[in-house]
Amino acid sequence: MTHYGTLRAWAFIAMLVGVFGMIAAFIGSIVWAFEVDGFWQTLGVLCIGLPVAIFLATIPIALSQAMRAIADVGDTVSAR
Repeated sequence: MTHYGTLRAWAFIAMLVGVFGMIAAFIGSIVWAFEVDGFWQTLGVLCIGLPVAIFLATIPIALSQAMRAIADVGDTVSAR
């Protein structure tokens, strides 16, 4: 039995936030690309803005994986 159920629950919530954040960042960047004026600004949004937005949106996913790893290590250590 695991003693880290709460940590795993928060990891799941962080994963959901990260996935929805990535979807929102992608849609927002595409809308932003349509809203700017000019070829170079659109290219800048797609080549710089989109990757930065997606990268920042993946932070909750990375935190989720870290929390899940901490829970796994805790379960392994407490089993011994």
